Amino acid sequence: MNLFQAIVLGIAQGLTEFLPISSSAHLRIVPALCGWDDPGAAFTAIVQIGTLAAVLIYFMKDIVSISGAVVSDLLKGKPLGSNESRTGWMIAAGTIPIVVFGLAFKEEIETTLRSLYWVSAALILLALVLSIAEKHTSNRARQGRRGKAISEITWLDTMIIGFAQALALIPGSSRSGVTITAGLFRNLDRETSARFSFLLSLPSVFAAGIYQLYKTWDVITASSDNMLNIAVATIFAFIFGYLSIAFLLRYLRSHSTGVFIGYRLLLGISLLIMIGTGHLLPV
Repeated sequence: MNLFQAIVLGIAQGLTEFLPISSSAHLRIVPALCGWDDPGAAFTAIVQIGTLAAVLIYFMKDIVSISGAVVSDLLKGKPLGSNESRTGWMIAAGTIPIVVFGLAFKEEIETTLRSLYWVSAALILLALVLSIAEKHTSNRARQGRRGKAISEITWLDTMIIGFAQALALIPGSSRSGVTITAGLFRNLDRETSARFSFLLSLPSVFAAGIYQLYKTWDVITASSDNMLNIAVATIFAFIFGYLSIAFLLRYLRSHSTGVFIGYRLLLGISLLIMIGTGHLLPV
C-alpha cells in the first residue's frame, strides 16, 4: 500500500474499532470499494496496537488501579480481596475463549472468513441480535430496574461476554458490538457494557498485535516504505480510536445503539447487493 492508503485505513481502524460496527469489516470493505488489495488479517492485528494504546491512555486510571489491586491482593494472599483485583482476574478469565478459538481457527480467520459474504452476514445477523438486546434493556428500564455496575459483574457474566468476544474473530461481527450485546443481555447498562468491553479487549488485542508484528517483522522491515506505512496507519488508528472511545461512552449515557444497528443493516445489505450485481468481488 502507499502512504495515502495507510492513512485511510488507519482512520478507518480507529473510528470503527470501538463503535459496534466492526473495524475488521471496514478494513476489508474500504479496500474492496477503492480497488485496493486486501491488507490482510496481519495488518489489521498490527494496526490494532494503535487502538490498544488509545484504550491504555483513556483508561489509564482504571488500569493502574486494577493492576495495583491485583498485585497488592496477591501479596496479601487474598487474590480476590477487592473489587478492582476481582475485575482484573475477570478480564484475564474472559480473555481465554478468544485465545482458544483464535488459535483453533487461525487459518480460517485469515482466509475463508474474510470473504465479503461472511462479512455481510455477520453485519446483518449481529445487528438483529443487538436489536433484541436493546429491547431487553428497554424492558428492564421500563420496569425500573437499573443496570449493573462493573463492580456487580459476576463470573458468569464475564464468561458469557468472553465467549461473545470470540465471535469478533469473524470479520463483520465487531469486538465491541458482540461484547456490548452480551453485556446488555446480562443486564449491564450501556455505558458499563462499553467500558467493560474496552477493558476486556486489552489482553487479546495486545497479544494478537505483538504476535503478528513478530511473525511479519521481516516483511515490514523489508523496506522503509513498509515501516512508514505501518507506523502512520497505527498513529492514525490511535488518534481516531481515542476520539471514538470518548464519543461512544458519552453517547451511550443518553442514547441506545439504534443508529449503529441501522448502519450495520444498511452496510450488510448494500454489500450483498454490490456482490450480487458484480460491483464487488466477494474474495
